[in-house]
Amino acid sequence: MARVANPYSIWRRKPVDEIEEESGKSGLKKSLGLWQLTAIGVGGIVGVGVFSLAGLVAHGDPNNPAVGPAVLISFLIAGAASAAAALSYAEFAGMVPRAGSAYTYGYVALGEAAGWFIGWDLLLEYIAIVAVVAIGISGYFNAFLEGFGVQLPAWISQTADQGGLINLPAIVICLLVTFILSRGTKALGRFEFIAVALKIVLILFIVGLGLFYINTSNYTPFMPFGFGPVIAGSATVFFAVFGYDAMSTAAEESTDGKKHMPKAIILSLIIAMVLYVLATLVLTGMQNYKDIDPEAGFASAFTGVGLPVIATIISVFAVISILTVMLTFLLGVTRVWFSMSRDGLLPKWFSKVDHRGVPQRVTWIAGVGSAVLAGIFPIREVADLTNIGILAAFVVVCVSVIVFRRTKPETPRTFRLPWMPVIPIFGVLASGYLITQLHWETWLRFVVWLVIGLFVYFFYGRKHSLMNPDSPRHTEIKDSAS
Repeated sequence: MARVANPYSIWRRKPVDEIEEESGKSGLKKSLGLWQLTAIGVGGIVGVGVFSLAGLVAHGDPNNPAVGPAVLISFLIAGAASAAAALSYAEFAGMVPRAGSAYTYGYVALGEAAGWFIGWDLLLEYIAIVAVVAIGISGYFNAFLEGFGVQLPAWISQTADQGGLINLPAIVICLLVTFILSRGTKALGRFEFIAVALKIVLILFIVGLGLFYINTSNYTPFMPFGFGPVIAGSATVFFAVFGYDAMSTAAEESTDGKKHMPKAIILSLIIAMVLYVLATLVLTGMQNYKDIDPEAGFASAFTGVGLPVIATIISVFAVISILTVMLTFLLGVTRVWFSMSRDGLLPKWFSKVDHRGVPQRVTWIAGVGSAVLAGIFPIREVADLTNIGILAAFVVVCVSVIVFRRTKPETPRTFRLPWMPVIPIFGVLASGYLITQLHWETWLRFVVWLVIGLFVYFFYGRKHSLMNPDSPRHTEIKDSAS
């Protein structure tokens, strides 16, 4: 084990060379190339933003004024903040291609307490993301059935806030995605590549056909309630522009992580933002924002212009394409969980992998957890809960890249973030500001989760960390090495 300045401090940092040594012994299979990684990134970013959140934010809800056609601006603001963080992720991914993503970056740059904070945060946020996407898919699934005259009873297809009891389709979708991920990353990479290709073709088809049905009068008023809701909307749609961070948790399963990860992160965000701009312009041009269905925006838009068959086709392919978002984030939470367990911060039981190199235990625990959230809570509450956690992660990563550039300038970097420290500082300020736009209920849930995490860390993680010379796991590794 490498030495640290004070091995008993909660700010002890994990050395990069030690991380590289551990990565080679992880048991995770290296099977993902550049384009498979990019597909996973695009799969994680593009999906629910186009098919659900764009319509939700444009239309508004009882607690949030409508943004209208200016939802496009909401996406651009969120995208700018995300881009600053994406470049920070790219620099770290080129140095530390290890499962764990923001958790690992915080650990090596700021210390164990910071790494724990962001890792514990991501466990909840990624599970919540899987849930919110399942809710979005459920809306399109219901729209698909209604196209054939079939309507599921409210008590098994809607949550309590909508007059139902439980969202059963969302629960089933979560468990299905969990099963797919449990088959291994090689199978996942193939599925993601094909599904993302179908997704891009679908969005381009929607945009191309929708252009012929745009009514420019729908763009007026562009900001029906001013700029304030546009900013608040960007905090909600931020959920739709950060899938690359979950993709970066698969770094240890890349055939050449240091070379491929930075490229995949940047490529996936560029592709996603182009698709979002095109899609939001068409959606709000085809239908007045007041008439957009918040759960199945494009399906309702094409039904509204007399193309119900196209709406049915969209509903079918939306379900398939949005599955990629769930797969990416479920992959993310399992790899963060696996990495924290391997580091001793969580019990060793969680880091066991099967013959396929899959941590089956955490995969199914996370999948069932997301199913519970999806079956009970409304989409907006879950989306805001995910956003506060990811925005916090972005702040940590942007700060970490500045600190690590100063403290470890000699560490080899396959990608160097330009305009240092302007870009990461912008990322900190933009992410911090978007956090302030979220509701106090979201803050309360976030704080409660972090308080629980502090108890877990101080009563278990700190004592059992591999960085603690007195921990049982540290002694076990030392004895086996000798």
